[in-house]
Amino acid sequence: MERRSALKKIGLSFGYAVAAPTLLSVLQSCESKAAYADWTPAFFEKEKGYALAQTLDVILPKTDTPSATELNVHVFIDSFMKEVMPEEQQNLVKKNMDAFFNKVKADADLESLMDVKAEHITPLLDTYLKKRDDETEKMHSESISNYMQAIMAGGEADLDEDISRFSFANDVRDLATWAYKNTEFIGEEVLAYSSIPGEYIACGDAQELTQGKAWSL
Repeated sequence: MERRSALKKIGLSFGYAVAAPTLLSVLQSCESKAAYADWTPAFFEKEKGYALAQTLDVILPKTDTPSATELNVHVFIDSFMKEVMPEEQQNLVKKNMDAFFNKVKADADLESLMDVKAEHITPLLDTYLKKRDDETEKMHSESISNYMQAIMAGGEADLDEDISRFSFANDVRDLATWAYKNTEFIGEEVLAYSSIPGEYIACGDAQELTQGKAWSL
């Protein structure tokens, strides 16, 4: 599959493309899906899909713009995992997700992720989305790289659970934000948008040109 081949070298966990029309078509096809409470994921187990959807709405909650799940970002990520990610990266995503949500369950004393709420997830996101110092970030990146190299070479490897949780939290935030900004609603109603791009102004004032908004992708 072309989408799979194109992304094999992008990232080691949730890698994403800056501009990929095939992925945009997957995202836009999700616009009419059902609410996540009744959603059956294609890739994730149901309870993990439910917890993922809750997590996305903590990261991108409803304000004066829709929440992540209102724009079906959860459905897009599920499809992305199934249709785009190579198997080794799929397995790493599941490993990282398990480390993160097992911690959520343990800290909140939950029997099932179907009982998870935003207040159970928020403390972990606060911890694992904190800016790491350069040395720690480099160490985490090298650990994940070494893990993937060993796995792809047919060997076995261990990955510290704390690093897995950092990886999951940061990767899901980055992918969710990218997907959210590529939805039709955000692209046309929130970001600066022109259906027929006009002249290129290299040094114009951003406030004057777009009221300070970034251009829609």
